[in-house]
Amino acid sequence: MLLTEKLKQTGFSPSERAVIDYLFAQRELIEEKTMKQIAEATYTHPSILSRIAHKLEYTGWVELKAGLLEEIDYLNRHFSDVDANYPFAPEDGLMAVANKMAALKQMTIEDTLSLLDHEAFEQAVTMIHKARHIKIFSIVHNLLLCHDFKAKMNRIGKHVSLCEVDPEFEAANSDETTCALLISYTGESDTTLRLIPYLKQRHVPVLALTSVGENAISNEADCTLRLTTRERLYSKIGSFTSNDSTQYLLDLLYAGVFSKDYEANLAYKINMSKRLDHRKSSSEIMQEEEHPFT
Repeated sequence: MLLTEKLKQTGFSPSERAVIDYLFAQRELIEEKTMKQIAEATYTHPSILSRIAHKLEYTGWVELKAGLLEEIDYLNRHFSDVDANYPFAPEDGLMAVANKMAALKQMTIEDTLSLLDHEAFEQAVTMIHKARHIKIFSIVHNLLLCHDFKAKMNRIGKHVSLCEVDPEFEAANSDETTCALLISYTGESDTTLRLIPYLKQRHVPVLALTSVGENAISNEADCTLRLTTRERLYSKIGSFTSNDSTQYLLDLLYAGVFSKDYEANLAYKINMSKRLDHRKSSSEIMQEEEHPFT
C-alpha cells in the first residue's frame, strides 16, 4: 500500500488528521519545513509528527518525510497528460484514441524504468539465471501475460512453468533449485499469499513483481521488482498500464538472463530456430542471412 493511502486510512486523532491534511496540501513544500513550522501552521505540538511516524512504523519524522517526498515525486512523474484509468474519452475519434494509447504505453515504460532498482534487478536476473526451473504463480489474468516470457526462455533452454493448475502442489514440489516468480498488482492476493509458506518450507527463492509501497507479498519475497502503480482495481477502461508494466519487466528479466551468456544463447536460439522455424516470406526485409554465431 502506498504511504499516501496509509495516511488517508490509518486511524488518527483530530489533531493528527489536521497535520496530515496540511502535509497533503503542502506536498513538496514540506521538504523545507521544520517540525516546529508545521506544528505552528496546524496549531499543534511538534511531537505529533513523531506520533504519526510511529503509527506508520517509521522511526521518526525525518524518515517519514523522506518516504513521503519520494512517493510524491514518483506520483508526480510521467502520466501528466493521460489518465491511466481513462486514457481516452467518449468524444475521441479513432486516431485520437490511437495516439493516447501510444502515449500511455510510452509513459508506462518510462514509469516502470524509473522504479527499477539496479541491485534488485541484478539480484532478480541472477535468481532466474541460476534456477533450473522457474515457476510463475499468479491469477489467471496475469498468467496469460507470461506465455511470451515462457516461449522466449524456452528458446534459450530455460524451463518455465505457468502454475495455474494445483499451484499449492507446484509450490510444495519445488526446492532450492527452483525460482518462484509471484506476480500480483495489489500484493495482497490470497491465492498467491497462501503459497508462500510452502515455498519457504522448501527454501525456494521468491521473486515478486508487485506494486509500489508496502504489501504482504513484497514483505515475504527475497527480491521485488516494482510495477507502475497508477490504476484503480476496477474503475477503469482496462488494465493497460499494469499489463504493459508486467510485460516490460518480464522482457527485462529475459534480456538480463540472455545477456549473462550472450553468444552461447544467441547461437543456441538461432540454430534451433533454423531447424524448427519453417516460415517463408517474400519480403527482403524478413529474409534471413547467414549469421556469424551459426
